[in-house]
Amino acid sequence: MMLFVNLAGFALILLIAWWFWFYQPKRTELDSHGLVITVDNGVYTPAHLTLAANLPATVYFLRKDASPCAEIVMFPELEISESLPLNKPVAIQLPALQPGDYPFHCQMQMYRGVLAVEN
Repeated sequence: MMLFVNLAGFALILLIAWWFWFYQPKRTELDSHGLVITVDNGVYTPAHLTLAANLPATVYFLRKDASPCAEIVMFPELEISESLPLNKPVAIQLPALQPGDYPFHCQMQMYRGVLAVEN
């Protein structure tokens, strides 16, 4: 019995380490035609986007979460902040960007995502 408890504890430690340090969420490619990001249940779906450098794009946010925190999306490095009405898509025009990571989040940073611009 003691061996089982120790193995279960070790497996749990490995799972936690994988989740916090090694897990890489699936990235969704964003092109010039746009992409809909759903805001629901405390998350952006998809939350990790890739975009080719020097290519302008449009992102549509569709808020389904009535939480006040979900009401605004911000791209701080791009100085973009938009209010998201409930159940109505909002288009956000992204300019042509240099390579790098551009985080986006709600005003309290509880909902989070990243736009990775790559060559």
